[in-house]
Formats: sequence, structure tokens, C-alpha cells
Amino acid sequence: MKIEQNRVVEFCYELEVDGQIVDHTTKEKPLDYIHGTGSLLPKLEEHIEGMEPGTQFDVTLSPAEGYGEPDPNRIIDLPKSAFEINGEVREDLLVPGNTIPMLNGMGGVVPGVVIEVSEDSVKMDLNHQMAGKTLHFTGEILTVREATEKELTEGLHGEFVHTCGCGGCHGHDHEGGCHGCGEHGCGEEGCHEHGDDCGCGHHEGGCGCH
Repeated sequence: MKIEQNRVVEFCYELEVDGQIVDHTTKEKPLDYIHGTGSLLPKLEEHIEGMEPGTQFDVTLSPAEGYGEPDPNRIIDLPKSAFEINGEVREDLLVPGNTIPMLNGMGGVVPGVVIEVSEDSVKMDLNHQMAGKTLHFTGEILTVREATEKELTEGLHGEFVHTCGCGGCHGHDHEGGCHGCGEHGCGEEGCHEHGDDCGCGHHEGGCGCH
């Protein structure tokens, strides 16, 4: 069976960026998605369309085809009070280079990287971690099947019912987390609200997922 609209696809892959493997799945724990529902980067989905189980793929995406270029407007200053948990600022989280899941105004989770910490504010970079990067995917298609009516209505993992606010995350438990959305669901310490739009970019996974 070939990869076509509304078919469930399982595949394993490696993502190489700047000569380093930054994300991967395995045959034992593959990535699965419903084709044509915006779950993958469009150019990656376009490349593997029509493939059958056992087919291997090798595709390189430019920044424009992946997560775009870094947006200076997504580097913001937040008051330290935004990082209070139970009335106390989590100073242990506010370390340059640390990634903190942030809540946007829609309830979606956007990973932000701490750039600089001053006495009263924190400079955060909300750009996708793969913005400006050339993405090299290699992998193999494992299975292809028709999606059920329930899957088409609710999503393969219920993502159409319970979204993270940017519409394409599946919550796969592989290294690197969900591609393109960072963490799933808030609910953890260090998740803070801000007013920006979701930075997922549908462009979507870290990765191949939106």
C-alpha cells in the first residue's frame, strides 16, 4: 500500500543538522502520523508521498522548507515575576541556555531559551530551535494502512480533540520530543504564560512533525 491522503504511516528516521544527529526514531519506536493532515513538514511529506513499506528515503530541506529563518521579534524580555511558582521565582530555571516551556495566549506550549538574565527581567528566544537550519532526513517507511473513521475524526493519538494549541503534536516518546512543538501539555513546573502566538511554525516534530 502506498502513502496517500488519510493513510496511517509508520516510519523511522534520523535527522542530521550541522553534521550532528539531533533526533531519531527506531523501528521499535517509530513515528506515526496520518498523511495529509499537516503533521509533517510539507516538503518532507511531499517527498515520501507514494512510497511503500520498505522504501528508504533521503531528503534535505533548506531553512525555507523547514522552520524558516530566526525572527528577531520572537526574542522578548519578560519580567522575572513571570517565572514565579508558588510565589517564588525559580532562579534555578533562569540559566542562559536553559530551555523553559512557555504557554502562549492560546494555551499552546512554546519552548523558550534563556538568553540573558538581569536583576528584574529575562531575555527569552522563542524561535524554533531549528530555525535557520538545513535539515537532512534519512529513514525508512515501515507500514502504511488506511486510517479509521475514529482516527480521522479524533486524530491518531487524540490530537484533534486534545491539542497543545498548535494543532499537530502527537506526543511520541522518542528522543527530541515532539518535533516542532517542544513539550506536550503544560502541567509541569517552569511552564509560563506569555502573549505571543505559537511558534511552532507548521513547521512542525523538532524534526519532521509540525
